Amino acid sequence: MGKGMKAGKKPKQRSGSFGGGGGNMQKQIAQAQAMQREIEKIQAELEEKEFTATAGGGAISVTANGKKEITALQIDKEVVDPDDVEMLQDLIMAAVNEVMRQIEEASENEMSKVTGGLGGFGF
Repeated sequence: MGKGMKAGKKPKQRSGSFGGGGGNMQKQIAQAQAMQREIEKIQAELEEKEFTATAGGGAISVTANGKKEITALQIDKEVVDPDDVEMLQDLIMAAVNEVMRQIEEASENEMSKVTGGLGGFGF
């Protein structure tokens, strides 16, 4: 027994301690599970969307899905110059990087709607 305690008396619990808060914890777990279901739904929807970016004034067009898979690549004949392959490579890279940026931005925007801007979820 602690100093000044009498037999049969329990120490006072401070509010905010872990005792007796089971209802609140269950509510938080339910909210987290609902958030997880919403996140999974958004991820599935994003995977089905297609994003398109262009480079070189539209000479290169890249389309990718939300899984970050390239689904289409169109190259205008005028930018195919055997003497300047580097320019063609740069245009393709620019279009691919832009479409990937669009996918990331859409994903971040949709997830922030669910998480309310909470970080640390690894999305």
